[in-house]
Amino acid sequence: MTMITIDAGTDGSFEGYLALPEGGSGPGLVVLQEIFGVNDVMRRLCDEWAARGFVALCPDLFWRIEPGIQLTDKTDAEWARAFELYKVCDESLAAADAGRAIEALRMHEACTGKVGAVGFCLGGKLAYLAATRTTSDASVGFYGVGIEGALDERDNIGKPLMLHIAGQDEFCSPEAQVEIHAAFDGHDLVTLHDYPDRDHAFARPGGAHYHQGDAELATARTLAFFDQHLR
Repeated sequence: MTMITIDAGTDGSFEGYLALPEGGSGPGLVVLQEIFGVNDVMRRLCDEWAARGFVALCPDLFWRIEPGIQLTDKTDAEWARAFELYKVCDESLAAADAGRAIEALRMHEACTGKVGAVGFCLGGKLAYLAATRTTSDASVGFYGVGIEGALDERDNIGKPLMLHIAGQDEFCSPEAQVEIHAAFDGHDLVTLHDYPDRDHAFARPGGAHYHQGDAELATARTLAFFDQHLR
């Protein structure tokens, strides 16, 4: 596993953690970070997706603020720093950088051609924006924060999208969930999965709200989705 450099044009460049499958090649998957940066959790997720046969890349989407952020969810100080980074992160630039990562991965020699995106928390919103703004061939968002504020982009979705919604998500209110369902129920390209008893970040191993059963269910659904659309 290694770090690669992604070109951001006149803005410079940024790095991403790359994990390759045992066979050396496969479809691409851009893993979009939580508010803690490209930390151990994100790198392990990339390794797990590589073990499933994907070329997995987690780009540093906080590089414009401070490159190389790696926080955990274990201390109050790190939580405070994570929320500070979230508040100053320019989502439009982060979405554009996600698009650059998708294109960089598509051109990588190990990638077979198709590239998807999967994101968590902040990355869950960016996965939605990947479906509306980038060339992602299939996108999955886990408990995305703020998707209801960008529903005016839904007509731009041209490739399959899956969203995992935590029913007790403290960062996605019941009203927001109603809006999301109203926008996408019946949409030919969008699949919604609800987890009524789960809170935010239910799929983050070691997290306060981690739930093994629903985390495994959501991951299995995601894998089947990517097997269908990327392989």
